[in-house]
Amino acid sequence: MVIYGMNSHDKIRVCVVGATGFAGAEVCRFVLGHPVFELTFATDRKAAGTPLSEVYPAFSGISDISLSAPDPDAIVSAADIAFLAVPHTASLALTPSLIERGVTVIDLSADYRIKDPHIYESWYKAKHTSTDLLTQAVYGLPELNRKELQALSVRYKQGEAVLVAAPGCYPTATALACMPALESGVVKGDFVISDAISGVSGAGRAPSARTHYCHANESVEAYGVASHRHIPEMEQTLSQVAGRAISVVFTPHLAPLTRGLLATVYLPVNESVTQNELQRIYERRYASEPLVSVLAYSNMPRTGSVAGSVRAQIGLALDARLHHMAIVSCAIDNLGKGAAGQAVQAANIVCGLPEMAGIDVAAPVI
Repeated sequence: MVIYGMNSHDKIRVCVVGATGFAGAEVCRFVLGHPVFELTFATDRKAAGTPLSEVYPAFSGISDISLSAPDPDAIVSAADIAFLAVPHTASLALTPSLIERGVTVIDLSADYRIKDPHIYESWYKAKHTSTDLLTQAVYGLPELNRKELQALSVRYKQGEAVLVAAPGCYPTATALACMPALESGVVKGDFVISDAISGVSGAGRAPSARTHYCHANESVEAYGVASHRHIPEMEQTLSQVAGRAISVVFTPHLAPLTRGLLATVYLPVNESVTQNELQRIYERRYASEPLVSVLAYSNMPRTGSVAGSVRAQIGLALDARLHHMAIVSCAIDNLGKGAAGQAVQAANIVCGLPEMAGIDVAAPVI
């Protein structure tokens, strides 16, 4: 294993498993522009032998890497870190072998996010086959678990393979919108409402009847109502933040956007809380966070301001007219802060690198 130290010429070898999916391709994009990470292996079971640049011409002239089959032996010989941009259960089949053989895993699937295997099995309808790793995995939301990721860094630098469970896109935006209010203790009650809208790329590269252009264009619809698999992940995270059990009423929506996600949460707060106090709570909480910006009071974020980046923008207002409700919106790129970019952010911390290495980019202005 190559450990990044004082020598600026040291490289950390990276494999991306599932490199042709949207999240996997985004990980490749960030890694190819990274000062320390080096893309040495990329896999796709169906497209093995095909140049990555043939699947995504945007990589022409940037990378000449060809896709390989996701063979554990080949990954172990080629990489120090593996980003797994794969569907749930696929990580269960690969992660234990990689960890055991010394490869650090940044898992973008849901397989190691939920600490209770029974809850995972209930929502994902699959047997969890490596429950021993659940206690080792760190949920990779840096704004919440930076210290835990830094603790992994100590182990990584000692030559140990570690596991990061990268958060889902909806849970990321919902958590960022809720954390300051829940941490401060101003929220009443034990449930949160989250309404969220995502672009079509959040559904993955494989088309479906719902995501086909003719169905998704010029139309917005709710889906997975009261049954979306991200609900237990949200409840686990928000309960951790609040220090008590929090239930989530979550309604996701599909919008005719290529990328971008907007989550608006509703939090009943104490009647004594003022607009200025609420704004200060959020500004103080995120003052030192490099990727989270809090907009001026009642200014709400838009997905176009963060699309293509790893940044998050938050806007809030207080509706004192009805139940003293805090209304907080968080805009992220579902593939950036919601997936690939956040995975690289967590990997930077684990590897002891500057947290913003390779991801400190602004969104396109138009």
